[in-house]
Amino acid sequence: MERMLRLLALGLLVAGFCPAVLCHPKSTLDKKNPNQEEQDQGTHVDFRLASTNMDFAFSLYKHLTRKAPGRNVIFSPLSISTALAFLSLGARNSTLTELLKGLKFNLAETSETEIHQSFQHLLLTLDQSSNELHLNMRNAMFVKEQLNLLDRFTEDARSLYGAEAFATDFQDSEAAKKLINNYVERGTRGKIKDLIKELDQQTMMVLVNYIFFKAKWKTPFDPRDTFESRFYFSKRKWVKVLMMSLEDLATPYLRDKELSCTVLELRYTGNASALFILPDRDKMEEVEAMLLPETLKRWRDSMKIRWIDELYLPKFSISGDYNVEHLLPQLGINEVFTSKADLSGITGARNLQVSQVVHKAVLDVSEEGTEASAATGVQITLLSAKMGPKTIVRFNMPFLVIVARTDTPSILFMSKVTNPKQA
Repeated sequence: MERMLRLLALGLLVAGFCPAVLCHPKSTLDKKNPNQEEQDQGTHVDFRLASTNMDFAFSLYKHLTRKAPGRNVIFSPLSISTALAFLSLGARNSTLTELLKGLKFNLAETSETEIHQSFQHLLLTLDQSSNELHLNMRNAMFVKEQLNLLDRFTEDARSLYGAEAFATDFQDSEAAKKLINNYVERGTRGKIKDLIKELDQQTMMVLVNYIFFKAKWKTPFDPRDTFESRFYFSKRKWVKVLMMSLEDLATPYLRDKELSCTVLELRYTGNASALFILPDRDKMEEVEAMLLPETLKRWRDSMKIRWIDELYLPKFSISGDYNVEHLLPQLGINEVFTSKADLSGITGARNLQVSQVVHKAVLDVSEEGTEASAATGVQITLLSAKMGPKTIVRFNMPFLVIVARTDTPSILFMSKVTNPKQA
């Protein structure tokens, strides 16, 4: 008689960024900040994890864009990789190997213990709230009341991933959905709604991860300088958008002649920045093909502070909603969705498989930022830069955005803006 497999739903979600700072409830990750010794020990694993995360991010990005040609793309590779690493705590044998290899870890170089410790250290480092930058990531388990979790899994989930556990009645699927979705909506300050749309009554557990990020531009855009302008899909096709503008800005800049694109970094107050990549007309596919960790490193190493006389960037809000279980097999993660799944590290029995992996993301970019006096000071200082040829950068055709912390450079968000008016 074929054994009955219970379903494990995995929810991944992310709230996007916009220029404001909010407070957020605390979790077990807030119990202490890493001291200097822990920070020093964690530095090398952070950068190893960052490199692995970039590799995973670019691989997933290419699959997402192939499935949705001509559409906006927005996702958080760090949210997805953290949720899958959290899931791997309960995986065993080939299911575990597939998960970690699919996340681009080289298991000959990095042990399972080191992987989990690096995520633990990253979560502790990222989780902070200040007047300059607000960033945190949370993990939670919604568990059927009758499901007996192994003590080891529960303790590792709490200590390594700061996961809270909530008893859930999955027989009442509407009430279970409401419990999970309300938790997510509260945690993301209303940015992510209705993460879970369907729940099977066979569901035994839902794992949820979200990342929430709000920051202020170091040099804000003045709303009075925002105007209506054209954003081009091609030479003859365009849409009218609200275009923000900024004059006399000193910022990291690179003109990549080899890939025919312009790379510009806009910094937030605090340890975060957004990298904007603007391919020349009809060069987007060539740039996307070369999205590799070494390309990003070359860009960052080659960028120089440049006076930008005029910068034009559309104001936009875009979102993404993905069933990632359809994409992960293309990255080699397949067994966990089948009857061969071994998630016995969760309950001690091989009677669980993953039924769905959902991911939602929102990205907001607008003018608000730090006090106007800071921008005024910069503008006055840079007026003399107008003597020579002007440097004008117009993001008036499809471009890419990569948001990362500057101290632990794992990619927080990755986006392709094809149409700023397309929600």
